[in-house]
Amino acid sequence: MTVPTGRRERKKAATRQKIADTALRLFLERGYDEVGIRDVAAEADVAVTTLFSHFASKEALVFERDDDFEQRLTRAVTDRAPDEPLVPALRREIHAMVLHCTADGSAPIYRMIDESRALREYEESMRLRHAESLATALVADPGLPQSATACRTLARFVIDAYALARDADAPQAAVDEIFQMVEAAWAAA
Repeated sequence: MTVPTGRRERKKAATRQKIADTALRLFLERGYDEVGIRDVAAEADVAVTTLFSHFASKEALVFERDDDFEQRLTRAVTDRAPDEPLVPALRREIHAMVLHCTADGSAPIYRMIDESRALREYEESMRLRHAESLATALVADPGLPQSATACRTLARFVIDAYALARDADAPQAAVDEIFQMVEAAWAAA
């Protein structure tokens, strides 16, 4: 995540983080369905309009790193060195994302997501959006000779690798196992 440089940007980032932290705390304490937007705004000491200027929906409060993850995935493609192979760059980013999402204290969050239909649906739509953004970056890369279909397929595999590994007993080993298959499929394309 990029660090805001100006005072105004730092204040906005701090407010956003305060809202997200407050929401997550309330959701875990009371249950996702038991907490409303007004509850979060009041507890965070912000107006509801301020909350919505930072988050588009109640579900977005749970997935507050969504935009950051999406940008990191596309930057793994666009910012890699000219001689750096694509799949290892994506593997490295998925490793980092899985590490973040399986850190101590994350289990209650994923239990909450699993127990909420709204959160599961939001997460699925988020993954599809991430896959489309990643596919767009792959297709735009002039150094990749694969077709648009192959790029879209790779993007879906990468996003699914994250979801599968996050839920595995040994998440980091799962990333490596999945990416062995991804690399073989990409080479065959």
